[in-house]
Amino acid sequence: MKRNTSNKMLLSYKLQNHSYIKLFAVCCLLLMFSCKAKKQLVARVAVDTPAIAKPTIVKVNPVIAKLAATRNQQVFFNTFTAKAKATLTMDGASNDVTINIRINRDKEIWVLVTAALGIEVARLVVTPDSLLLINKFENVYLKQPFSYIHSFAGNQVNYKMLQSLLVGNAVNEFLNEKDSLKLDGGNTILSGNLQDLAFKLVLGPDMKVTQTIMNDQAAGQSLQVTNSTLILVSNKVIPSQIGMVSMVKDKKIELTLHYNKIDFDKVQDYPFSINPKFKEQK
Repeated sequence: MKRNTSNKMLLSYKLQNHSYIKLFAVCCLLLMFSCKAKKQLVARVAVDTPAIAKPTIVKVNPVIAKLAATRNQQVFFNTFTAKAKATLTMDGASNDVTINIRINRDKEIWVLVTAALGIEVARLVVTPDSLLLINKFENVYLKQPFSYIHSFAGNQVNYKMLQSLLVGNAVNEFLNEKDSLKLDGGNTILSGNLQDLAFKLVLGPDMKVTQTIMNDQAAGQSLQVTNSTLILVSNKVIPSQIGMVSMVKDKKIELTLHYNKIDFDKVQDYPFSINPKFKEQK
């Protein structure tokens, strides 16, 4: 009886231990599977998650940035019409006149000069390759290639430069990445060389040109153009006063323009005829 009871107890103990072992084994398998699943999940997350790219630092060339800002401030037009009170000083003698200017962009600059009471003094037409001048005081006319202007400014000066200066634009040939850049208070100074011509542009805080200086030391020539009193016309910012000083060796010519009427992109004509009685000035 006791032996049977002992056998039953031993069998019950074995079954109970076997259940524990089986439960323990199941738990271990679950634990192993859980760990493996977590590793696979972590591995999958690591594979599926894109790497965070490091921010790219772009270095901006300050000269290029200033040039872009200057170009953005250029005045673009098809035609330009202006009337100005002007003072012309040569060899110490000053004359006050009225000047009418008409520009057909990249093609022609037409200028009419009148004295007191509207008496016509001179008429001038400048194209990219020629210059025509009528002097009504002396009944003569002058016909020359554009290079005649080089007598008063550097040989590098061309038609488009002159056109730019009359509307307060920066000379396009002076806007290049090789320029030297210097900050002076709120102004920006760009300087460089165009062949033998040394130049300097002074730009205001708004990147509009306030001064253009050209100097050909070898030829003894210099030209300084100063822009002031900016005004808004047809959504275009333009100086209402332009001063020009030309030095050719020991000869000085000064011209100051005070624009009092400006129009852009108006239909206009460019009347010019030479009286057959006038003599050609050589």
